[in-house]
Amino acid sequence: MNTPTDTRTDPRRWPDVARAPHAPLRAGIASTLMRRIAGRVPLRVETPNGSVGPEGLPLLRLHRPQTFLNRIGTGGLIGFGEAYQARDWDTDDLPRLLTALAAHIDTLVPAPLQRLRKPFARRGPRTEDNTRANARRNIAEHYDLSDDLFALFLDPTMTYSAALFGGAEGTWDDLAEAQRRKIDRLLDRTDVGPGTRVLEIGTGWGELATRAAERGATVHTITLSENQLRRAKALATERGVAQHITAELRDYRDLDPARRYDAVLSVEMIEAVGERYWPEYFATLHRSLAPGGKIGLQAITMRHDRMKATRGGYTWIHKYIFPGGIIPSLPAIEQHTHHAGLRITDQLAFGRDYARTLKLWRERFTAQSHRLATLGFDDTFRRTWEFYLAYSQAGFATDYLDVRQLILEARP
Repeated sequence: MNTPTDTRTDPRRWPDVARAPHAPLRAGIASTLMRRIAGRVPLRVETPNGSVGPEGLPLLRLHRPQTFLNRIGTGGLIGFGEAYQARDWDTDDLPRLLTALAAHIDTLVPAPLQRLRKPFARRGPRTEDNTRANARRNIAEHYDLSDDLFALFLDPTMTYSAALFGGAEGTWDDLAEAQRRKIDRLLDRTDVGPGTRVLEIGTGWGELATRAAERGATVHTITLSENQLRRAKALATERGVAQHITAELRDYRDLDPARRYDAVLSVEMIEAVGERYWPEYFATLHRSLAPGGKIGLQAITMRHDRMKATRGGYTWIHKYIFPGGIIPSLPAIEQHTHHAGLRITDQLAFGRDYARTLKLWRERFTAQSHRLATLGFDDTFRRTWEFYLAYSQAGFATDYLDVRQLILEARP
């Protein structure tokens, strides 16, 4: 049984947010769990009937406690996110609250209850498995939402991946240069210069391809996003390097198997590949590499034990932000690198820089959110993306997530 929770939420666009489950037994279990969490995590819980916990701690303000518990009991962390989308709970500082929870991720759920998680875990729908047809749809659901949306919170380079601050303070004014620093480091480590043949898997909005071409390289860049393809071509023309860049709407699995490149670059694209397809992805990287060439891979990573515990599961991020995605661990990357005949020769981890990047994105998004309605996005979308950006920031701030630049070469 589902019940309406908030008339401001469009039930056609957000069906599971607009209507909450009614599950008294599961809500009772969730209530017990929440009391244990409140005893383990330094936070303050406030309800219409009073509050628990000292002043000054991260605040979880429950507007509709029973609805919140119904969602948690039925959907777990998906329910927790949907409760925020539905305004069942709020807080004065969303990143601070989520960081406090993320810092205790291993002990939030007691061990006996963790063993019961599997029977209740949800599996992702088959329509999100990253076949060629599904992969294009998965990418479009996020990256083709609206270029104007992303322009609200990205810096002028329109780079949607971790910046490398390199000792800079980490203010908005530092962000564009930090993004260029990240790109240039990857180009430097893969020896991209005059006459270099470059393949980029995952174009983004074109800044990396354009900077490589400005160094004198010939660039072949592929994407599954029609919006990003258009913008990347326009950027290359604007910067006077269009003749050096071939940009295509193409799946990495459909690359010409006979074509070789001196440098193969892929920035935060592996997260959208899907674990089932990692062997083919790494085989493509190796096959595309000319003798003596280098691969520059930037990847978000998570702890190996957490990857194994959560692989195959269906999360709030899958449902509302990145369908079909999975974040690899470094050991998983090392394993697939080895099986593909490659080896890691250089790496840099800079996860805390990603936390700073996300903080700047989130602050900018919040400051510009009054413009969302003119772009066709409602208030539930605003809360969804505020939660996504703060959730991601908390993951990197607590080292639950990391990001790495990895240089790969063919094994001798």
